[in-house]
Amino acid sequence: MEPKDTFFSNKYNMNCEGKLIDLSTPRIMGILNVTPDSFFDGGKNNTIQKALIKAEQMLLDGATFIDIGGYSSRPNATHIATSEEINRTAPIIEAIKKQFPNALISIDTFRSEVAKVALNSGACIVNDISAGKLDARMFDLVMKMQKPYIAMHMRGNPQDMQTKTNYTNVASEVVKELSSITNTLALQGVNDVIIDPGFGFSKTLEQNYKLLNNLELLQVLKRPILVGVSRKSMIYNLLKINSEESMNGTTVINTIALLKGANILRVHDVKEASEIVSIFKAINS
Repeated sequence: MEPKDTFFSNKYNMNCEGKLIDLSTPRIMGILNVTPDSFFDGGKNNTIQKALIKAEQMLLDGATFIDIGGYSSRPNATHIATSEEINRTAPIIEAIKKQFPNALISIDTFRSEVAKVALNSGACIVNDISAGKLDARMFDLVMKMQKPYIAMHMRGNPQDMQTKTNYTNVASEVVKELSSITNTLALQGVNDVIIDPGFGFSKTLEQNYKLLNNLELLQVLKRPILVGVSRKSMIYNLLKINSEESMNGTTVINTIALLKGANILRVHDVKEASEIVSIFKAINS
Protein backbone atom coordinates (compact mmCIF):
# COMPACT_ATOMS: atom_id res chain seq x y z
CA MET A 1 0.00 0.00 0.00
CA GLU A 2 1.40 3.40 -0.99
CA PRO A 3 1.97 5.81 1.93
CA LYS A 4 -0.51 8.64 1.90
CA ASP A 5 0.60 12.22 1.45
CA THR A 6 -0.25 13.28 4.98
CA PHE A 7 1.85 14.62 7.76
CA PHE A 8 3.02 11.05 8.47
CA SER A 9 5.66 11.79 5.83
CA ASN A 10 7.05 14.55 8.08
CA LYS A 11 9.43 12.84 10.50
CA TYR A 12 9.93 15.36 13.25
CA ASN A 13 11.29 14.97 16.75
CA MET A 14 11.31 17.43 19.63
CA ASN A 15 13.96 17.35 22.34
CA CYS A 16 12.19 18.13 25.60
CA GLU A 17 14.12 17.69 28.85
CA GLY A 18 16.46 15.26 27.13
CA LYS A 19 13.56 13.17 25.83
CA LEU A 20 13.01 12.83 22.11
CA ILE A 21 9.31 13.32 21.44
CA ASP A 22 8.26 11.76 18.14
CA LEU A 23 5.99 14.16 16.26
CA SER A 24 5.55 11.94 13.22
CA THR A 25 2.28 10.84 14.84
CA PRO A 26 -0.13 13.44 16.24
CA ARG A 27 0.31 14.82 19.74
CA ILE A 28 -2.13 16.62 22.01
CA MET A 29 -1.35 19.77 23.96
CA GLY A 30 -3.84 20.40 26.74
CA ILE A 31 -4.68 24.02 27.54
CA LEU A 32 -4.47 25.01 31.20
CA ASN A 33 -5.20 28.70 31.58
CA VAL A 34 -4.64 30.01 35.11
CA THR A 35 -6.31 33.33 34.40
CA PRO A 36 -9.59 34.82 35.61
CA ASP A 37 -10.58 36.08 32.15
CA SER A 38 -9.66 33.62 29.39
CA PHE A 39 -12.48 33.31 26.88
CA PHE A 40 -13.46 29.71 27.67
CA ASP A 41 -11.85 28.48 30.90
CA GLY A 42 -11.14 31.72 32.74
CA GLY A 43 -11.27 31.18 36.51
CA LYS A 44 -11.70 27.40 36.27
CA ASN A 45 -8.09 26.43 36.97
CA ASN A 46 -6.56 29.41 38.74
CA THR A 47 -5.70 27.72 42.05
CA ILE A 48 -3.04 25.07 42.58
CA GLN A 49 -5.61 22.47 43.64
CA LYS A 50 -7.84 23.08 40.61
CA ALA A 51 -4.84 23.12 38.27
CA LEU A 52 -3.51 19.81 39.63
CA ILE A 53 -6.89 18.13 39.15
CA LYS A 54 -7.14 19.45 35.59
CA ALA A 55 -3.54 18.51 34.75
CA GLU A 56 -4.02 14.95 36.02
CA GLN A 57 -7.17 14.52 33.94
CA MET A 58 -5.46 15.83 30.80
CA LEU A 59 -2.54 13.45 31.26
CA LEU A 60 -4.90 10.52 31.80
CA ASP A 61 -6.85 11.52 28.69
CA GLY A 62 -3.77 11.44 26.50
CA ALA A 63 -2.09 14.85 26.56
CA THR A 64 1.61 14.80 25.73
CA PHE A 65 2.03 18.46 26.70
CA ILE A 66 0.31 20.81 29.14
CA ASP A 67 0.29 24.46 28.07
CA ILE A 68 0.05 26.86 31.00
CA GLY A 69 -0.92 30.46 30.40
CA GLY A 70 -1.31 33.34 32.84
CA TYR A 71 -2.11 36.14 30.37
CA SER A 72 -5.39 36.16 28.48
CA SER A 73 -4.70 36.82 24.80
CA ARG A 74 -8.32 37.05 23.70
CA PRO A 75 -9.16 40.24 21.77
CA ASN A 76 -9.38 43.28 24.07
CA ALA A 77 -8.18 41.28 27.08
CA THR A 78 -6.92 43.17 30.13
CA HIS A 79 -3.18 43.86 30.04
CA ILE A 80 -1.43 42.69 33.22
CA ALA A 81 2.01 43.28 34.73
CA THR A 82 4.84 40.80 34.19
CA SER A 83 5.00 40.16 37.94
CA GLU A 84 1.32 39.18 37.99
CA GLU A 85 1.80 36.76 35.10
CA ILE A 86 4.74 35.15 36.91
CA ASN A 87 2.78 34.91 40.16
CA ARG A 88 -0.05 33.15 38.33
CA THR A 89 2.07 30.63 36.45
CA ALA A 90 5.28 29.72 38.32
CA PRO A 91 3.69 28.19 41.46
CA ILE A 92 1.36 26.04 39.35
CA ILE A 93 4.19 24.84 37.11
CA GLU A 94 6.19 23.88 40.20
CA ALA A 95 3.22 22.07 41.74
CA ILE A 96 2.47 20.09 38.56
CA LYS A 97 6.11 19.04 38.15
CA LYS A 98 6.24 17.95 41.79
CA GLN A 99 3.03 15.92 41.46
CA PHE A 100 3.72 14.65 37.92
CA PRO A 101 7.51 14.66 37.38
CA ASN A 102 7.24 13.33 33.82
CA ALA A 103 4.79 16.00 32.67
CA LEU A 104 6.00 18.08 29.72
CA ILE A 105 4.92 21.66 30.35
CA SER A 106 4.92 24.61 27.99
CA ILE A 107 4.61 28.20 29.12
CA ASP A 108 2.23 30.30 27.04
CA THR A 109 3.78 33.76 27.17
CA PHE A 110 5.26 36.47 24.95
CA ARG A 111 7.49 37.80 27.76
CA SER A 112 11.04 36.49 28.13
CA GLU A 113 11.10 37.18 31.86
CA VAL A 114 7.99 35.07 32.41
CA ALA A 115 9.39 32.36 30.16
CA LYS A 116 12.71 32.27 32.04
CA VAL A 117 11.03 31.87 35.43
CA ALA A 118 8.70 29.21 34.02
CA LEU A 119 11.57 27.23 32.48
CA ASN A 120 13.46 27.38 35.76
CA SER A 121 10.29 26.21 37.54
CA GLY A 122 9.92 23.09 35.40
CA ALA A 123 8.51 24.08 32.00
CA CYS A 124 10.41 22.80 28.97
CA ILE A 125 8.75 24.60 26.02
CA VAL A 126 8.04 28.26 25.28
CA ASN A 127 4.79 28.98 23.41
CA ASP A 128 4.99 32.58 22.18
CA ILE A 129 1.94 34.08 20.48
CA SER A 130 4.08 36.96 19.17
CA ALA A 131 6.98 34.89 17.80
CA GLY A 132 9.44 37.27 19.45
CA LYS A 133 7.88 40.47 18.16
CA LEU A 134 6.69 41.70 21.56
CA ASP A 135 9.93 40.96 23.43
CA ALA A 136 13.25 41.27 21.63
CA ARG A 137 14.96 39.17 24.32
CA MET A 138 12.85 36.06 23.72
CA PHE A 139 14.97 34.52 20.95
CA ASP A 140 18.13 35.02 22.98
CA LEU A 141 16.52 33.25 25.94
CA VAL A 142 15.42 30.15 24.03
CA MET A 143 18.82 30.02 22.30
CA LYS A 144 20.73 30.14 25.58
CA MET A 145 18.46 27.64 27.32
CA GLN A 146 18.05 25.45 24.21
CA LYS A 147 14.36 24.85 24.71
CA PRO A 148 11.72 24.05 22.08
CA TYR A 149 9.96 27.17 20.87
CA ILE A 150 6.50 27.58 19.39
CA ALA A 151 6.37 30.60 17.07
CA MET A 152 2.84 31.76 16.35
CA HIS A 153 1.77 34.14 13.61
CA MET A 154 0.19 37.34 14.84
CA ARG A 155 0.27 40.97 13.83
CA GLY A 156 0.24 43.60 16.54
CA ASN A 157 -0.68 42.60 20.08
CA PRO A 158 -3.78 41.12 21.76
CA GLN A 159 -5.23 44.58 22.27
CA ASP A 160 -5.02 45.75 18.63
CA MET A 161 -4.51 42.59 16.54
CA GLN A 162 -8.00 42.63 15.03
CA THR A 163 -7.25 45.96 13.38
CA LYS A 164 -4.36 44.37 11.46
CA THR A 165 -6.16 42.04 9.06
CA ASN A 166 -5.20 43.63 5.75
CA TYR A 167 -3.98 40.63 3.71
CA THR A 168 -3.88 40.15 -0.03
CA ASN A 169 -3.54 36.39 0.40
CA VAL A 170 -3.71 35.35 4.03
CA ALA A 171 -2.21 31.87 3.66
CA SER A 172 0.78 32.87 1.57
CA GLU A 173 1.48 35.89 3.77
CA VAL A 174 1.35 33.78 6.95
CA VAL A 175 3.81 31.32 5.37
CA LYS A 176 6.11 34.17 4.31
CA GLU A 177 6.07 35.84 7.73
CA LEU A 178 6.63 32.56 9.58
CA SER A 179 9.45 31.72 7.17
CA SER A 180 11.24 34.93 8.10
CA ILE A 181 10.87 34.09 11.79
CA THR A 182 12.10 30.50 11.46
CA ASN A 183 15.10 31.65 9.41
CA THR A 184 16.04 34.16 12.10
CA LEU A 185 15.74 31.50 14.80
CA ALA A 186 17.86 29.06 12.80
CA LEU A 187 20.61 31.67 12.42
CA GLN A 188 20.54 32.15 16.20
CA GLY A 189 20.93 28.43 16.84
CA VAL A 190 17.41 27.60 18.01
CA ASN A 191 16.92 24.03 16.82
CA ASP A 192 13.46 22.91 17.96
CA VAL A 193 10.96 25.32 16.39
CA ILE A 194 7.25 24.57 15.99
CA ILE A 195 5.08 26.87 13.88
CA ASP A 196 1.52 27.93 14.64
CA PRO A 197 -0.49 29.80 11.96
CA GLY A 198 -2.36 31.72 14.66
CA PHE A 199 -6.03 31.03 14.02
CA GLY A 200 -8.08 33.86 15.52
CA PHE A 201 -5.13 36.22 15.84
CA SER A 202 -5.17 39.19 13.46
CA LYS A 203 -7.50 37.29 11.10
CA THR A 204 -11.13 37.84 10.20
CA LEU A 205 -13.65 35.01 10.26
CA GLU A 206 -13.33 34.54 6.50
CA GLN A 207 -9.53 34.68 6.65
CA ASN A 208 -9.42 31.95 9.31
CA TYR A 209 -11.21 29.55 6.99
CA LYS A 210 -9.10 30.51 3.97
CA LEU A 211 -6.04 29.79 6.09
CA LEU A 212 -7.45 26.45 7.20
CA ASN A 213 -8.25 25.52 3.60
CA ASN A 214 -4.60 26.13 2.68
CA LEU A 215 -2.97 24.85 5.86
CA GLU A 216 -0.85 22.32 3.95
CA LEU A 217 1.15 25.23 2.51
CA LEU A 218 2.91 25.56 5.86
CA GLN A 219 4.65 22.24 5.25
CA VAL A 220 7.06 24.05 2.92
CA LEU A 221 8.72 25.45 6.07
CA LYS A 222 9.69 21.90 7.13
CA ARG A 223 8.75 22.50 10.74
CA PRO A 224 6.20 20.76 12.97
CA ILE A 225 2.82 22.50 12.80
CA LEU A 226 0.70 23.27 15.85
CA VAL A 227 -2.97 24.14 15.39
CA GLY A 228 -5.01 25.80 18.11
CA VAL A 229 -8.66 26.31 17.21
CA SER A 230 -10.27 24.91 20.35
CA ARG A 231 -13.68 26.54 20.97
CA LYS A 232 -12.59 29.76 19.26
CA SER A 233 -14.83 32.45 17.83
CA MET A 234 -14.13 31.27 14.28
CA ILE A 235 -16.32 28.31 15.23
CA TYR A 236 -19.05 29.78 17.37
CA ASN A 237 -19.47 32.98 15.36
CA LEU A 238 -19.83 31.00 12.13
CA LEU A 239 -22.34 28.59 13.65
CA LYS A 240 -24.11 31.30 15.71
CA ILE A 241 -23.64 29.42 18.98
CA ASN A 242 -21.43 30.02 22.02
CA SER A 243 -18.09 28.55 23.13
CA GLU A 244 -19.82 26.01 25.39
CA GLU A 245 -21.60 24.60 22.32
CA SER A 246 -18.53 24.56 20.05
CA MET A 247 -17.10 21.10 20.79
CA ASN A 248 -18.45 19.57 17.59
CA GLY A 249 -17.04 22.37 15.43
CA THR A 250 -13.70 22.06 17.21
CA THR A 251 -13.60 18.34 16.41
CA VAL A 252 -14.34 18.96 12.74
CA ILE A 253 -11.60 21.56 12.36
CA ASN A 254 -9.05 19.50 14.29
CA THR A 255 -9.74 16.57 11.97
CA ILE A 256 -9.25 18.78 8.91
CA ALA A 257 -6.04 20.14 10.45
CA LEU A 258 -4.60 16.65 10.84
CA LEU A 259 -5.50 15.79 7.25
CA LYS A 260 -3.67 18.94 6.12
CA GLY A 261 -0.49 18.27 8.06
CA ALA A 262 -0.85 19.36 11.69
CA ASN A 263 1.46 17.62 14.16
CA ILE A 264 0.12 19.02 17.44
CA LEU A 265 -3.45 19.89 18.40
CA ARG A 266 -3.73 22.46 21.18
CA VAL A 267 -7.09 21.87 22.88
CA HIS A 268 -9.25 22.40 25.94
CA ASP A 269 -10.86 18.97 25.56
CA VAL A 270 -8.08 16.39 25.56
CA LYS A 271 -10.18 13.22 25.59
CA GLU A 272 -12.11 14.22 22.47
CA ALA A 273 -8.91 15.24 20.66
CA SER A 274 -7.26 11.94 21.59
CA GLU A 275 -10.18 10.12 19.99
CA ILE A 276 -9.63 12.09 16.77
CA VAL A 277 -5.98 11.08 16.81
CA SER A 278 -6.81 7.41 17.41
CA ILE A 279 -9.15 7.32 14.41
CA PHE A 280 -6.74 9.29 12.25
CA LYS A 281 -3.89 6.91 13.07
CA ALA A 282 -6.11 3.91 12.32
CA ILE A 283 -6.98 5.09 8.82
CA ASN A 284 -3.35 5.97 8.09
CA SER A 285 -1.74 2.81 9.48
